Amino acid sequence: MTDAPAPSLPQPPVLIAGGGIGGLSLALTLHQIGVPCVVFEAVGDLQPLGVGINLQPNAVRELFDLGLDAAALDRIGIQAREWALVGRNGKDVYSEPRGLLAGYRWPQYSVHRGKLQMLLYRTVLERLGPQAVKLGHRVLAYRNEPDGVVATVRARDGATQEVRGCLLVAADGLHSAVRAQMHPTQPPIRWGGAIMWRGTTPGVPIRSGASFVGVGSLRHRVVFYPISQPDPATGLATINWIAEITVDNRDGWTQGDWNRRVQLADFAHHFDGWDFGWLDVPSMLFGATEVFEYPMIDRDPVPTWVDGRVALLGDAAHVMYPVGSNGASQAIVDARVLGAALVQHGVGVKALRSYDQKLCAEISALVLRNRGSGPFGLLGLVDERCGGVFDDIDQVIPAAEREAYMARYKAAAGFAIETLNAAPPTIPSGAEVRSRG
Repeated sequence: MTDAPAPSLPQPPVLIAGGGIGGLSLALTLHQIGVPCVVFEAVGDLQPLGVGINLQPNAVRELFDLGLDAAALDRIGIQAREWALVGRNGKDVYSEPRGLLAGYRWPQYSVHRGKLQMLLYRTVLERLGPQAVKLGHRVLAYRNEPDGVVATVRARDGATQEVRGCLLVAADGLHSAVRAQMHPTQPPIRWGGAIMWRGTTPGVPIRSGASFVGVGSLRHRVVFYPISQPDPATGLATINWIAEITVDNRDGWTQGDWNRRVQLADFAHHFDGWDFGWLDVPSMLFGATEVFEYPMIDRDPVPTWVDGRVALLGDAAHVMYPVGSNGASQAIVDARVLGAALVQHGVGVKALRSYDQKLCAEISALVLRNRGSGPFGLLGLVDERCGGVFDDIDQVIPAAEREAYMARYKAAAGFAIETLNAAPPTIPSGAEVRSRG
């Protein structure tokens, strides 16, 4: 009588540090390709917190491929139709259609960040089950071992435990403990001198009705866009706005908090007189019920996002200035590129190295491009050439130069129209991981 073969042991899960947009997108991707995972999120009770963000077509494509269709996204945001820059005299510097109107195969969305996170969270619970997300648990450290990785996890009551996984992916944001261990000599958070005040105000959408508009100069501007459909009864939508100035940063950020609630009187005077007829900035600012202050910050790029069986993703890998509307979009794309690497190479070190080689250098260059003002650099050119005041923008920056400037940025950020429309799916339909790697 021969012995029966020993049953194979279940594969340890991929451990995900952080239940934000990047971490939850990765969890859905892993479920799609047949890889077990568990998400550790430090917050004990997820709430739809945050402000407005834009999802570029390259990220929307990935969400659609995850089964989150236009109907789902339409419930939490609005399809963008236009992107525009306006000078300090209220005249257009540049405008272009966005999303489907621009010829993309996928729309661009303006959404509330917290509502998007909650949509992803609910979808993870529905597909993976409630055991897939451990709220109130923070990943503190990791240890690579020959056949896996061990993460040290602390619960909200202070208890710590070691959790074994096949891989660890850190999507734990700006203050990532995993990144700090992976790169212990990394420079501190970098603040370039820009201060942002963010809020939402009920208002009538202007221009296309779904326009992203930046008004002012490179160092003194307001950005606003709707993140909801207008209310049928009032015609008012939720308008997300950012008021921004740049100051001397030699003494560093002295406020302590990286975001804090402030009073309108603390900053609204910077925008006195900004009434262009079609836009009354002071009225928009004072229509907000609460306002938060943020320094515009990033981190210097690191040479690699991978250490053995551990990888960085999203802001933990590449926190960047929010000038190109691609921070959340890139986190989603990161998750999908990592998933594709796992399909190709199996669940192991080779897949992480492939992911790192594909994205780290390219997105690190984007971090530095955004630090140099990103697409808002057009306003800087206007300042340099005419002091910000003009009658005919074509005499200041010819149309071909403006279009070339934006085309370069979209190519660097991964959403050039022709390239994206022609690209095959990041993860082919029905693809699954066939080996442990």
